[in-house]
Amino acid sequence: MDPVIVVGAGPVGLALALALAQQGVPTVVLDETDGREEPRPARTVVLRHDTARMAARLGCTTLRDEGIRWTAWRTLRRKQPVRRLELTDPPTDAAAPALDATAVPAPLHIPQHALAHGLRAAVAKRHLIKLVTGSHVDSLEQDGAGVTVHTRGPGATWWRGSHVVGCDGSRSTVRKLLGIRFPGRTAVERYAVATLRAELPWPGEAVLHRRPPWRSGGEEITARPLPGGLWRLDWLLPPQGELVTPDTLVARIRDTLAGWCGETPPYDLIDTGVHTAHHRLARSWRVGRAFLAGDAAHLLGALGTQALDEGLRDAENLAWKLAYDWHQGASEPLLDSYQSERRTALAARLRAADQGLTARQGGVRSRLPGAGRGQDTLLTDGHLGLGQLGAAPVHAYSPLGPECAPAQVVLDTPLGAQITDVRVTAPDGTTARLRDRLGRGRLLVLLVAPGTGVWDQRHWQSAGLMPRLAEAVGGLPFRAELLVTEGYPGAAAHTVLLVRPDGHLIGSFAGVRPEELYAAADAARGGEPSTAPSDRTADIN
Repeated sequence: MDPVIVVGAGPVGLALALALAQQGVPTVVLDETDGREEPRPARTVVLRHDTARMAARLGCTTLRDEGIRWTAWRTLRRKQPVRRLELTDPPTDAAAPALDATAVPAPLHIPQHALAHGLRAAVAKRHLIKLVTGSHVDSLEQDGAGVTVHTRGPGATWWRGSHVVGCDGSRSTVRKLLGIRFPGRTAVERYAVATLRAELPWPGEAVLHRRPPWRSGGEEITARPLPGGLWRLDWLLPPQGELVTPDTLVARIRDTLAGWCGETPPYDLIDTGVHTAHHRLARSWRVGRAFLAGDAAHLLGALGTQALDEGLRDAENLAWKLAYDWHQGASEPLLDSYQSERRTALAARLRAADQGLTARQGGVRSRLPGAGRGQDTLLTDGHLGLGQLGAAPVHAYSPLGPECAPAQVVLDTPLGAQITDVRVTAPDGTTARLRDRLGRGRLLVLLVAPGTGVWDQRHWQSAGLMPRLAEAVGGLPFRAELLVTEGYPGAAAHTVLLVRPDGHLIGSFAGVRPEELYAAADAARGGEPSTAPSDRTADIN
């Protein structure tokens, strides 16, 4: 069968190709650049817990060496400290306990070129991925069996694929060839940006300073640490479109460092820039066998929201659905669910951001008592990946959700939400974090069984509920992996959880319920009968 064609080799396109390769699907990645990443320390990204774990799972090795997790989030207003929120490193070791429900996971801050370099290195190790540089797409055709894409240039070529995904940025050629509109708002926020090396009073902590008391401070400044003693500083510019010159930026830097440190300390200016945030949402994310992801489908970035974070979530959502279609033939509801889930989530995110911008830019609410505290909370949510501006989406009304069954039980994790990353054990006795088992093109069936840690591996298949559950899992219409855990938040002993390949909870049941489990798994694949399992599964790597 033909490979999936991914247009664009930014972090989202590379992550999608890697996610498909993990599920045994070959891809051709068409990169219009020469493949070299220009180092730009002033262009950084913040990854939330789920997307950072996804990048690590895909083999990106630069996260630890070139990224940093903040130890706290500090808020100042004028001359006064307002709040200091402790941040917690999410557990990655299999033996570590799950993150406490009240803990705030520390985001990962990394230069975008370092993230892209790590993903490219991972791509180079995957024989299922063909990366073609200097490839400018200028034509796209579809038929009932696949897609045909033409690239221009010295090596003009026709490429045949099963599907095509446009990950080619805000000016997406794929989106334009499909005739999809991209409405929204331009320049909703502008920031002057500087990356510098200096000693600030809060090592390892990220800082939001609203209405600083010096003349060039403006409305808001953020300072976010990077490895090697570097900091990225962002100054919110006024909506009138203030011109940022080298002299005015240096003046801002000196005033800001003096305001925080008492006097301007020694510093090395590494890189500068101006960041402009736009808010746009493509009308459609799917046309037949063609899909959009990342900046080709949506733009956001105001109030601390992270566009790349959402692009990686696009890739994780789409990859398992394309993989299922490539191996077994998916139903239309399964492929349509990519748009209904992800576009709905982004529309809600953009609405929340637009409401926050209205309040901040002089609406009546911004002058009410307590409005400043509300803005502090809003910006904290956006930067840390909390609330409506940043938390991982809950697909509560997904078309892939099962009908409510009497055997369903309520957990601390709502249906459609991301699962808690508990320690799990496989039937062969190996232990891992639950999120480490994601992205393999199969459902996860998790049995809550206190005392698992002392079970003898030899007795797994014959102990307690395991024989009946193993039989039920073997009869599911979707390939699944059976795991057990000592405990799960809100779950009683013998609760069975069904989890999608991208980590969203499908259902939770009191005990072994083969019929309900089958119905939920069937709903998760769109509900139509599948063909016999494909023999194109040997190359999963």
